Amino acid sequence: MARRVADLPPRFRVLARQAPLTLLFAAGLAAAPPAWTLHVDTAWGQAALALHAALLLSSAFIPWQRLARSAPLVIPFLDLAAIGLSRAAAAEELPGLGVLTVLPIVWIAASRLSPAVVVATGFLGPVLAGLPWILSAPAGEAGKRIPTILLLALMTAAVSLAIQVGRAQLRRQQAKIAAKEAQLQALLAQSRERERLLNTILDTVDVGIVAVGADGRRLLTNSWQSRLEASAAPAVPAADGAAGDQVGEANLLLTGLDRSTPLPVDRRPLRRALEGGPFADHLVCFGTPPGSRVVSTAAQPLRNDDGGFHGAVVVYNEVTGLVNALAAKEDVVATVSHEFRTPLTSIIGNLDLVLGEELPQAVLRRLEVAQRNAERLLALVSDLLMSASAAVHVQPRRTDLAGLVEASLGSAQAHAHCAGVSLAMDVPAPLWANVDPLRISQALDNLVSNAIKYSPDGGAVTVSARACDGRLLLRVQDSGIGMTAADAEKVFTRFFRSPAVRDGAIPGAGLGLSITKAIVEGHGGSISCSTRPGRGSTFTVELPADGTPPAF
Repeated sequence: MARRVADLPPRFRVLARQAPLTLLFAAGLAAAPPAWTLHVDTAWGQAALALHAALLLSSAFIPWQRLARSAPLVIPFLDLAAIGLSRAAAAEELPGLGVLTVLPIVWIAASRLSPAVVVATGFLGPVLAGLPWILSAPAGEAGKRIPTILLLALMTAAVSLAIQVGRAQLRRQQAKIAAKEAQLQALLAQSRERERLLNTILDTVDVGIVAVGADGRRLLTNSWQSRLEASAAPAVPAADGAAGDQVGEANLLLTGLDRSTPLPVDRRPLRRALEGGPFADHLVCFGTPPGSRVVSTAAQPLRNDDGGFHGAVVVYNEVTGLVNALAAKEDVVATVSHEFRTPLTSIIGNLDLVLGEELPQAVLRRLEVAQRNAERLLALVSDLLMSASAAVHVQPRRTDLAGLVEASLGSAQAHAHCAGVSLAMDVPAPLWANVDPLRISQALDNLVSNAIKYSPDGGAVTVSARACDGRLLLRVQDSGIGMTAADAEKVFTRFFRSPAVRDGAIPGAGLGLSITKAIVEGHGGSISCSTRPGRGSTFTVELPADGTPPAF
């Protein structure tokens, strides 16, 4: 109510504060006709009526907005005088007139006057207003009226003091609220500035970024990603998106790397991210040829304070140029390798025919050197062809791995003998696995051949295998030159050769281990390397195991 009064124009605000006193005074006179008679018939009463009327009219018609802010305070001070005159005229007929002093005292207490002035007015106002009543008292009655006046003065002084304490507390609270509001405004300004900076950064980077909540609702999509999705939007937009995806990822034209097979909904980046697990290097094609774009996607989950799933951030990085370059390179390597293989096969065949004839020993030695190098070149071309192929095709069947290991070591025996390397086998027989025997033999030959080749000063090579928890572990261990940890991380990369190997002039093209890794992964397995410089290397192959074949 006080706030509504404070919001009124000055003239109405003064009138609203004066009207309650005037109404209560008029109601008192109406309720006590003798008091009205005394006001009309006595000089004290007439003065009181005139002053009350003048104050009410002044409140209504004086343009207070043109005067000083404190000018309206003259009204409550004159109200105290008007109440004093009324008490002098009819105090006995209206005993409660003195209580009306509370109203002007409250008005004064709510002003901007100093607390000392307000409290002093709260005490002295009722005393001064009661003087006419004391002075008009019959002989012997004045002393009896003084305690009443003092009691009322103490009461109004207490009211003034309480109002001042309340106003002080209110001012402190308002100051605190203003300080908090200023802090909030500053934080809001900082937040908006950071938001603008973040949006600028997100729209500047040349990758797509999408943030989704746990319910699948998109929280953020940068402009790069919006353009990417626009390039893969269907010609006729679907009526609505998939459940949990407001923009309809399920309706985008997304395919696998063959750029023709539609990507299943559960393999699409946002859907995979909402399953809660992180992923990386997930390749997806946006759009249809010839304008399709290959994108590498990665996702990380968002966690709340309790560690629960709160959403995910998915990053899209276009690799169309890289994929096209790799495809072109593989096509060139495959074409060149194929063109080399045909004449090499012819050369080796003709050398075999010539070596079967009676020739001088010097000629035979030279022809044998030519044959070995031609066969070595043919093996390199074969490795290049396999490396250039998009995928390694395997035809698994139940196979005794012990037999494959034994055959591989038997084939490498001559090479090991020349290098001064001993071969050992620790494989239980039979050891069944569901593998492609030709491909696994090729992988074993690569691992054993490398183990011998990188043991130039002799040593030992051991091949061991065990079945464990539904998996089959195959290890090829040597005591050769080993590698650094940095080289071990790159050892399965095509054409990689460590500096120590190059410095030692050890022959090779750096394709054997990359082919072996492709073969192992084609079986659903994995391969790892444990090594230390000068301490040898251990290659561990993990494959799915299988039971023994049925009896026959």
